[in-house]
This record gives sequence, structure tokens and C-alpha cells, in this order.
Amino acid sequence: MSKSAQSFPYKVVIEVAFRDLDALGHVNNAIYLSYMETARIKFLVDLLTVTSLHDLPVIMAEATCTYKAPAFFGEQLTVGVGVSRFGSKSFDMTYRIDAGDGRLIALGKTVQVMYDYAAARTLVVPEDFRSKVLAFQGEWAV
Repeated sequence: MSKSAQSFPYKVVIEVAFRDLDALGHVNNAIYLSYMETARIKFLVDLLTVTSLHDLPVIMAEATCTYKAPAFFGEQLTVGVGVSRFGSKSFDMTYRIDAGDGRLIALGKTVQVMYDYAAARTLVVPEDFRSKVLAFQGEWAV
């Protein structure tokens, strides 16, 4: 796994809001998937230069999160994301969430399937998408 969220090809900084907390005062476990979603969507929208979410040809197939340390109200979290694997119709995205003080907060992975919503069927990962990702990410690897 990459050494820090800063080493990932795409990064988003998210401030922990009061609504993200559980009764114990730290970020609720489910919220980390939302943080990863924010980074994923921003990455894909920027990379594909789409103007509408309806133009994103992906559907979520799987999501995992490994919790390493709690995060607290007001902390600035950096969510790093990158595409870590291409299949014929799917691709994996890997995440790392770090606190401003360098603490590793969480690690994650999602599997996306290329999907044509109008036809209600899966698609082969387009070569232009694969090429854009590889060019953007350069030598980055998990």
C-alpha cells in the first residue's frame, strides 16, 4: 500500500463535520464509504470531463473499508484514490484516508463495472478510459 494519501494520483481533502460523528464523538464507520465515494466521483468526473452524473458509465459492485484509527470533528482528512486494476468489464479503485497529522485512518477498495444504463447491460472497459487513467496516474502503483 502506498505510504501516504499524498502519494496517490488523485486527492480530496474533507473536513470532518459534526453530522459525521457517532455517539462516541468519532467518525461513524459508514461515513468513510461516503468519503471514498466523494473522492471516486470527483476523480471520475475530472478524468472523464463529464458535465452530468448521468454520463458516468459505472455501477458499484463491491466496497470494502479497513479502519485503522478514529477521526474526530474538525480534522482535515486527505482521501487518496487511484485505479489499481483493470479487468475486461470492471476496474478497482484503491483508497487511503490520512489525518492532517499523518495518522492512517482507513484503507479501502471498490470495484466498479462499466455499465450502459439505457441498455441495462455491462460494457467492456473502453480503451480511451484505460489510456486516460494510465496517462494521468503515471508510474503510480499500489
